[in-house]
Amino acid sequence: MKAKSTVRIDFAAEEQLQMVLNALRPEVRNPATRRAGTTLDNEGDALVLKVTADDTVALRASLNAYMRWINSILDVLETLKTQ
Repeated sequence: MKAKSTVRIDFAAEEQLQMVLNALRPEVRNPATRRAGTTLDNEGDALVLKVTADDTVALRASLNAYMRWINSILDVLETLKTQ
């Protein structure tokens, strides 16, 4: 059974969105597993993350990984902003 999900994350600034997209593109091109595939797009100031997986376990793992990476990138950007 295929499982899929779409997540839309709005960003306050286009620059922030572009940094997140650029940081995640290598992972999208070379995924750690073949059980799930991901696409990243931008719609205005929003990131659209689409994940398609062979099963719900792979879907959940991929979504969790991308959400953690996005959160980490935003934390780093915020830290750099305060430096």
